[in-house]
Amino acid sequence: MSRQLLAMALAPLLGLFILGIGNGFLATLITVRLDAAGESATVIGIVSSAYFIGLALGAMVNDRLLLRIGHIRAYGSFASLVAVTVLLQGLFFDPWAWFALRLVGGWATVGVYLVIESWLLTAGDQKVRGRLLALYMISLYAAGVVGQLLLGVTNAMGVTAPFMVIGLLASLSVLPMAMIPRVSPIMEHAEPLPPHRLITLTPTGVMGSLGSGMVVAAAYTLLPLYLQRIGMSVSQVGQMMAVVIMGAMLLQYPIGRWSDRHDRQMVLIGISGFCVLISAAMLWLPLSTLVLGALLFLLGGGVFALYPVAVSHAADRAPAGALVRMSQGLLLINSIGATISPLLISPVMTAMGDAGLFWAFGSLSLFLVAFFSWRRHVRPAPLPVAPFTPTTPMTAAGAELVVTEELLQGALEHEYLEDLSDAVWDVDAVEPVVGPPAEDESHITFYDDVEQSAVRK
Repeated sequence: MSRQLLAMALAPLLGLFILGIGNGFLATLITVRLDAAGESATVIGIVSSAYFIGLALGAMVNDRLLLRIGHIRAYGSFASLVAVTVLLQGLFFDPWAWFALRLVGGWATVGVYLVIESWLLTAGDQKVRGRLLALYMISLYAAGVVGQLLLGVTNAMGVTAPFMVIGLLASLSVLPMAMIPRVSPIMEHAEPLPPHRLITLTPTGVMGSLGSGMVVAAAYTLLPLYLQRIGMSVSQVGQMMAVVIMGAMLLQYPIGRWSDRHDRQMVLIGISGFCVLISAAMLWLPLSTLVLGALLFLLGGGVFALYPVAVSHAADRAPAGALVRMSQGLLLINSIGATISPLLISPVMTAMGDAGLFWAFGSLSLFLVAFFSWRRHVRPAPLPVAPFTPTTPMTAAGAELVVTEELLQGALEHEYLEDLSDAVWDVDAVEPVVGPPAEDESHITFYDDVEQSAVRK
């Protein structure tokens, strides 16, 4: 990576890292505080869902505000609002006031991510997006791990200390962005593919994105509740959550490389089946600290890999002109899953006890196994057309970062193989989508082609 490119990306990544440290353990902190105050799992789920509702709302409207006032001023405004909402939570305790504050905080947080991701998007062309995305992921996950480890340290300093630290970090994150020269990247209002067209284009991608949003949101918001209720201290809860995020960071790339070499529908089936096994182990194995840590590490790798593999599978079918809008639409579906997850799973924990979390995890994963298996039977997937890209985008700009030069090239090579006009009728293809190419024309092999060749022989 060139020195100039690194210089352009350094400030937003540093701001992301500083803010991410506090944001990394805020959800865990809120869960353990509500539980310590005697609130039910259902109330905790409702308060937790407010953050994801704010994220979803902000993802749809914040880009308009950003276009009006510019990136740097928008970042300062959003980060200051994050700090205010967190500090107010530290000043007084009321679950329903916390619901409102978490909703506003989620809206402001996604505004911060929008500034960072849009800045990275324009920091380099498609040839370097993969490297920028890798730096983004490292910053985000590393901040999450550090933040979870700080949970016990800050909690020992007093009741309000963790909220003060998070507020200070949010305010401090403004400094790197404030030092950027007064140049705002060019940005357009996002128009993601609507859900009904996404379902036509990639039912597997839609269900994978929805399911991923549900399990990841539950891991962030309800897993700390489970850990505290089985007798762990606040410090130990933070350590175990750090293990989950570490598993997500370290296992996502190997799983993705596996998906590059195999049918991605089978990979999705494998990930979902693996999550079923981990859930069963959490329910029935005797859980020493070592065994629990190992299972949570593997669980983090599985649930966090589900979304990028689903997006990669969807990209294997989408025309090049629809890749950006498709990625943005799947991000919206993922946000919907994250929003409804605490509302659906927390009542299960109230009714069945703490183990209800893993009954819900296991049931959802088993449903995904059945759905992906059915889709593979109905419509076998194309072979992968571009290298897997690990990704954790929060906004439409971040979803566009996923569209690398390799992904575009792969889409251009295969987009004429099937008629997708029902889903992407307003997207120009390289040539008319009129069916298979001539026999002497090289193309990406589809499973249907392989089957037809076998029949001819």
